[in-house]
Amino acid sequence: MRIRFNPLAATAIIGAAALTLAGCASGDGDDDATPEPSDEMTSTSDAGEGGEGLPEELILGLVPSDEVDQLVTDGKALAELLSEELGVEVTTFIPESYSAVVVAMQTQQADIGFLGPIAMVQAVDEASAVPVLQSVRYGSSSYVTQWMTNDPDTFCLDEVTTEADDDGVNYSYCNGATGYDGPQGEDALELIDPSSQISFVDPSSASGYYYPSTQLETILGIDPLTDLTGAFFAGGHPQSVQAVYDGDAVVGTSFNDARSELSEEFPDVGEKVVVFAYSTNIPNDGAVLNGDLSAEAQQQITDALMAIAGTDEGLAALDAVYNIEGLEPADVEALDEARQVAANFGEE
Repeated sequence: MRIRFNPLAATAIIGAAALTLAGCASGDGDDDATPEPSDEMTSTSDAGEGGEGLPEELILGLVPSDEVDQLVTDGKALAELLSEELGVEVTTFIPESYSAVVVAMQTQQADIGFLGPIAMVQAVDEASAVPVLQSVRYGSSSYVTQWMTNDPDTFCLDEVTTEADDDGVNYSYCNGATGYDGPQGEDALELIDPSSQISFVDPSSASGYYYPSTQLETILGIDPLTDLTGAFFAGGHPQSVQAVYDGDAVVGTSFNDARSELSEEFPDVGEKVVVFAYSTNIPNDGAVLNGDLSAEAQQQITDALMAIAGTDEGLAALDAVYNIEGLEPADVEALDEARQVAANFGEE
């Protein structure tokens, strides 16, 4: 379901997330603030005795990037590995948005959150969370927004090139937008008509909204909140790709390369949806911890996540959840830059 773009969308979704979480907290008149297990909240059952300084239970917040049911399964596997490392029960909490995880940390309903960089900054600033780790993909802890289109005749200022991945799936690019290092192809962004159908991802998404909106504001001199009259939120990165693939949007944004998320269902998605520009580099998503946890508990959880990332089984679980190929200490300086992007955008 697509959410139509308007100046109040971000506020509305954050508010809805808060109300949703409040509803989970209150239940049907129950005073217990911890959400009950459900299809979207699962817990481990055979945890051993916890380490000193850890609470009896930890809640791991995960936000779907694709199928919710699959994340429930994959998240449970990750939680079980974390439980084995720490010796305490680990419960997965899977809401619909990053904002809900931030609210969960504010209300002591989440201890660990895997969040995008803007949401990581929000968790630090609004919930006193502590950033501890960042994801590694393609050997890097940063990534870019990819601008994509189904109209390469308009947005490709040079010839379209096609490359095949290890599975033989073809992906098309132009304007130098290859190699996952930005910015690239920014001249082509000048060709975007603010009244065109533009697919963004989510109001809290760094690569799907904050960074590309900042680019348009800088390059086109427009206010993305009011001047992009045909824009909408697709609700997720694969959904944004599909909006371009289906022709619902002429231009879309996502992380690089979200087209691969749809390649099994739509084998020609990499050729039909052409990447024509990149944003500046963005720090990868990562893990934040509830600031109310003791320093000792925070260190134990960080060490446990790093230990998991150091095993084949652990890497398989991290890959299944968010295509994570490794973990490294959080880049605070890069997150400060993300904070500035968010602050500047907010001021506008």
